[in-house]
Amino acid sequence: MKTAKTGKKTDRMQRRQRIIVAVLACVLAALMLAPTIAMIATYAGAVTQSEIDDLKNNASQLDKEKQELENQLAAVQNDKNQMMEQKMLLEQQINVIQEQINNIDAQIALYDQQIAETEADLAEAEAAEEAQYQLFCERVRYMEENGNVSYWSILFNAADFADLLDRYTMVSEIMEYDNAVIDQLIALQEQIEQDKAQLEEARAGQQAARDEQAAAQAELKAQEAEVDRLMAEISAKEEELEGSIDDLEAEAANMDKEIAALEKKLQEQLAASGGSITSESGYLWPLSGYKNLSSLCGGRTDPFTGKPATHSGIDIPAPKGTEVKAAKSGVVITSSYNSGGYGNYVVVSHGNGNTTLYAHLSSRKVSVGDTVTQGQVIGLVGSTGRSTGNHLHYEVRVNNVRIDPVTLYSGLTYKGSPIS
Repeated sequence: MKTAKTGKKTDRMQRRQRIIVAVLACVLAALMLAPTIAMIATYAGAVTQSEIDDLKNNASQLDKEKQELENQLAAVQNDKNQMMEQKMLLEQQINVIQEQINNIDAQIALYDQQIAETEADLAEAEAAEEAQYQLFCERVRYMEENGNVSYWSILFNAADFADLLDRYTMVSEIMEYDNAVIDQLIALQEQIEQDKAQLEEARAGQQAARDEQAAAQAELKAQEAEVDRLMAEISAKEEELEGSIDDLEAEAANMDKEIAALEKKLQEQLAASGGSITSESGYLWPLSGYKNLSSLCGGRTDPFTGKPATHSGIDIPAPKGTEVKAAKSGVVITSSYNSGGYGNYVVVSHGNGNTTLYAHLSSRKVSVGDTVTQGQVIGLVGSTGRSTGNHLHYEVRVNNVRIDPVTLYSGLTYKGSPIS
């Protein structure tokens, strides 16, 4: 017969046993969950398919825009008197194709990131699976080494009802642990298969984007070659073209109004936010190494019609792709294509109605709202718009009124002769 002292000792041992088993179960569960928690943390910042879908939707919009331009081009391509319009439509297509290429580049970058993340997740899942499999094997070996004792025999060997309850709790915890080991192993295997499928899908999407990129780049080259051909044809048949001086002067006046409105809007936004534009007092020459002008500001002979016309800025010939630099620090208020003659152009506000305009660019390197510093590259020389040769058309406005840029610089020449 048990004494009271012996009974208390047995109770303490049983409670200690239950506590040890519970602690071990918690620790083992935490160890099993650790790889899963780590993978969940990894997925939180992963690339989502919606990001790629957004880019694809934007690409579809660009396709529609390009098709509209193709329709307009088809309507004028057989009219020799509309060669300049053909050229400008082609240039707008080139801009759209370049946007498509940029879009595809962004898609490929997301696919690259998605593939890298999935490969890392796969490696982590495979490592976790290997560890879980080793744990499973250890449990099997333990059961073999201990004679694969039946859970029922453990229960039936209980000394009394209290001991039966303790043994039942212990057996339940062991069974739960063994089941958790197997369940976690199955879950990891399923995760590996899912990661492999996702990886295969991402690689297929990446390859499709690269194929699309190659096609777009080939189309871009073809369009650029067609523009070059038209430029040569236009230059050879200038007498057949009927450029409208009135239209050009009206476009220059519209540009004055547009820039003044944008400048006013910017100043209102700065006033509301308490901001300001800090800019230099002097103007940097926008084309390093090219200071010979082909056209002055003011009255000139129109290159297309041979008639007197008003020129809103100065023209500076330079090879295609020459870097165009911001004359002063400021904020970009326009970066767009102008079908009225300017082609690709950028306007930078330097504050208080002081702006500079850079036109006929082959490409623009800044966007509306960008803050630029003096000397920063904002575009590349080209011949977009109403132009038949690579040059920069440069305008300066002070208090929203055009001034002759020549007055701001020294060392300039006009068709080889010094400008006094």
